[in-house]
Amino acid sequence: MKKHGILNGPLNAALGTLGHGHLVVIADCGLPLPASAAVVDLALVKGTPRFGDVLRAVLDDVEIEGSLIASEASGSVIEEIVRAEQLMPELVAHEELKALLPSTRLIIRTGEATPFANIVLRCGVTF
Repeated sequence: MKKHGILNGPLNAALGTLGHGHLVVIADCGLPLPASAAVVDLALVKGTPRFGDVLRAVLDDVEIEGSLIASEASGSVIEEIVRAEQLMPELVAHEELKALLPSTRLIIRTGEATPFANIVLRCGVTF
């Protein structure tokens, strides 16, 4: 049994395949997901798990070199959560963020029900 870190098997497996430059999305429960996307659905009920909890767990496991959030989230609790994790996200229109979804390596769906609670993470490299 794992002693710490992410316990969800499918999420662990998907994170283990990531490489430099891959895009990972942490999404709220309302984001329309493309049928072709690799999705790990963690949503249990509305509000669980929370966006911030999933973001923190992923950041503990994955090296990140950049991020994007919707400009519509500017000044919101979502931007506060992202900045509290010491990410300095680029702001893009929500429609532009959604247009990136088919090119992502992984989408992690949360139960978050706060508007615009989505982030695109660009994987870095540890060496």
